[in-house]
Parts: sequence; structure tokens; C-alpha cells
Amino acid sequence: MTRVMLVDDQELFRAGIAVIIDAQEDMEVVASVGDGRSAVAAAYEARPDVVLMDLRMPEMDGVEATRLLLQPASVATRPHRLAVLVLTTFDLDARAAEAIRYGASGFLLKDVSPSMLVDAIRTVHVGHAVLSPRDLSTILTATFTPEVAPPAAVATLTDKEREVLGWVSRGLSNIEIGKQMFVSESTVKSHVGALLRKLDARDRVQLVVYAHDHRLLLPPDDGRLTPARASR
Repeated sequence: MTRVMLVDDQELFRAGIAVIIDAQEDMEVVASVGDGRSAVAAAYEARPDVVLMDLRMPEMDGVEATRLLLQPASVATRPHRLAVLVLTTFDLDARAAEAIRYGASGFLLKDVSPSMLVDAIRTVHVGHAVLSPRDLSTILTATFTPEVAPPAAVATLTDKEREVLGWVSRGLSNIEIGKQMFVSESTVKSHVGALLRKLDARDRVQLVVYAHDHRLLLPPDDGRLTPARASR
């Protein structure tokens, strides 16, 4: 049974979502709160598996609540994995991108269909992301990205791994990357696995975030991975 917590300042919206979730045989709503501060407190008592997190709320917004719920100190004290799925009204939402940087497993628009909502909850519950790397790349490119120097882990990457990271940051699939690099899909998959391990990334979406945050992007004129020039 997947335990779900709803976090939104609109009580009527929460009630509607609760009806959809409680109608599923494998899900139940274990908490429903109206702001981020209450969400952080309720998470320790209700022990949800998935949090549906609104972004714009009083007291504490969804970005800060996501950061607090998924910071290493909080994760270490929790006996089970917690996934945060952001709910937003806008496609290109800078706050959604920021929440994903803090570890959210993706985002959904609030007008998503009931079937897509429950499918997304099941997806993040098993450890996968619901936002495609291609969509995330678009968001991160369109929104402000902090200029951060690459950490020491980048130096451990091979040239091929660096190039694969560059293509991943553009949202390409393993098959598409293989065609760009003239290698097999299994070879690309092996490189992606090495990237996840070396960069301590949870999933492919986190690799996209990593590449954008540390300016490890492919330049438009060739296939070699070099730090992109920050726009001024």
C-alpha cells in the first residue's frame, strides 16, 4: 500500500485529489496539510511514501519544504524512502526546477488526468522519475541556473563518460546517444551506469540537473563535453 501525503493550500483541491487516491486499491491518503511547514512536521508522524507537493503556499512554500524533507540529515533519520512529486500550474516553472534540484522526483501540472496522476505516484514510489530528461533540460535551460564549479568527482570521468553526460543533459535516450556517438545502446547504458555511480546521482533526471548546475554541457558546434559559457 502506497502512503500518500497531500500538501496544498486549497482544501477543496486536496479533497478532490484524496477521492482519486483513496479509490485506488494500492494507495491511501495518510495526511493532508495546507502549507510546507505543516508538511515537514506531518511527514515524520504520517510516514508517507509519496508527497504531492504544491509550490506556492503560505508559511513555507513547496520548494523549501522539499529541501527540508530530502536533505541528507532528514533522509538519514527516515526508515523508508520518501519521494516528492511537485504539482504546479505552469509548464516552465523555475520553482519546479529548483525543487527537482533538491531531490523531487518530477512535477505534474495540476490539470493532469486522474489516471496520469495515479500512474505518476506509482512511478515515483518505485524510485523512478516522472519528468523526462528532455523536458527537464528544457526547463533548466529556460530558467536561471546557478554557476557552480564542477566538484572533484568530474575529474574521475572518462572522455566517453563526459560526452555521454553531455548528450544526457540534452535529454537524448540511450538509443539516440548511441547514434550520435556511433556506439551500441548497451555501451551507452554502461556509461550511464558509471555516471550514476561516480556522480552519486539517483537517476537520469539527476544527471541532467548535475550537468546544468555545473555547466557540463555540450557546446552546439561539436560533440566534446566542455563547461558551457555562462550567459551574461
